[in-house]
Amino acid sequence: MSKALYNFKDYIRVIPDFPQPGIRFKDITTLLKDGAAYRAAVEQMRAAVEHLKIDIVAGPEARGFVVGAPLALALGVGFAPIRKSGKLPGETITASYDLEYGKDQLAMHKDAIAPGQRVLIADDLLATGGTIATSINLVRQLGGEVVGAAFLIELGYLNGREKLEGLDVFSLMTYE
Repeated sequence: MSKALYNFKDYIRVIPDFPQPGIRFKDITTLLKDGAAYRAAVEQMRAAVEHLKIDIVAGPEARGFVVGAPLALALGVGFAPIRKSGKLPGETITASYDLEYGKDQLAMHKDAIAPGQRVLIADDLLATGGTIATSINLVRQLGGEVVGAAFLIELGYLNGREKLEGLDVFSLMTYE
């Protein structure tokens, strides 16, 4: 991989009033479509979290998959999907939570995380922290030890990091 330096914010498209008025949606698809920038983003995230000695990466549906799965590959570990309730075929556990603009429920397979595994939660965006706090809750219910969280983007003005107190948190870019 080239050692080119990236201003990753240049690869993020901001869409006003989506999904509702007043929201300035940070669209990562413009980063994902650029192979070199996407690879550099994953590599920078890998370098930032590899010291945590991670056993498995978990990521919430859906954009957590496009961040978490390549990050797991880069770290040489497995990936555990966290999905919306009713989407996983095996025996699951579930947890409900509030979104920035609504409510939802997440689920994990009961065998996705082995007790004692060191888990990194990865997602595209840290906003209010509701999705990630629920993901952490699910991993802990399964006996996993959440050692950190990694994000492409953090919306610092929504204070989601406060819900992750005690964890090693890495964000590739922050919007204040």
